[in-house]
Amino acid sequence: MTSEHEASAGDPDVWQLRLYVAGQTPKSIQAMANLQRICEEHLQGRYTIEVIDLHKHPKLAKQDEIVAIPTLVRKLPDPIRRVIGDLSNVEKALVGLQLVPAHTP
Repeated sequence: MTSEHEASAGDPDVWQLRLYVAGQTPKSIQAMANLQRICEEHLQGRYTIEVIDLHKHPKLAKQDEIVAIPTLVRKLPDPIRRVIGDLSNVEKALVGLQLVPAHTP
């Protein structure tokens, strides 16, 4: 399943995100919903999301070195970043994706 938004995948300002899930589990569904919300709030019109169901395409896990699911992979902009979990901790997800800097105590 691929979600294309107003942004073009060839545009250098577009964030290319890939979410690895395992079927329609509660965690997978929550991760998809949380990712959609995060993108709309912080990357409006500047992102593409590709959702890969590892039940249907298990060999694809190797290319992005997926060891846990759900896992979000930021393909672009460089460098590649990974965030594991259902993205319910929005601050952790934003820091992991480098959308916001980490807060230092």
